[in-house]
Amino acid sequence: MINLPLRDNSILNQFIAELRDANIQNDPMRFRRNLERIGEIFAYEISKTLNYSEKQIKTPLGNSKMLLPDNKIVLASIMRAGLPMHQGLLNYFDGAENAFISAFRKYHKDGTFDIQFGYLSSPLINDKIMILSDPMLASGASMVLAYKSLLSKGTPEHTHIVSIIASKEGVGYLRKNLPKERITLWVGAVDDELTAKAYIVPGLGDAGDLAYGAKE
Repeated sequence: MINLPLRDNSILNQFIAELRDANIQNDPMRFRRNLERIGEIFAYEISKTLNYSEKQIKTPLGNSKMLLPDNKIVLASIMRAGLPMHQGLLNYFDGAENAFISAFRKYHKDGTFDIQFGYLSSPLINDKIMILSDPMLASGASMVLAYKSLLSKGTPEHTHIVSIIASKEGVGYLRKNLPKERITLWVGAVDDELTAKAYIVPGLGDAGDLAYGAKE
């Protein structure tokens, strides 16, 4: 299942527009804050899919029956670009457990590259709701590798994969290489083009560099 919240007009449009805007990108703090705010929006949308049961809440003046979520949640993010978005998700799912994965592109002399992982820190994810996020879904290879590496920690009840901007190619890659069931993809926007170096066009550039500065 693919959900595109941007199809409905909301403040999400403005936040994604600011992420893309080359002038606003000159302010790294605002760029990080917009990633965080978008994470919050996705968290709210995902919260509508959880299981709820009635609980008694004691107030100063009596008792109130409230429907509260039952699921145990694990938030997993691909560093480093995913950190501000992870914080946005955590702002809403503040009781969630957390997992972090480091991934990078190792380029070869012929211009090709491989996705390599250097680090995985995760709790057990058996029968939990896993929310796996990365702001950009380009080729889709890093997301698939991240998902498969997390399965070493168990099998989640359901996985929500969250990206702000995806390429059509990346969405297609996930469809071909991930299970058909128990996975939902949430995307803010889907762009048509992916360059030979796996950059999304029009996209927004390198989210990690824009958030935290250029790397060597």
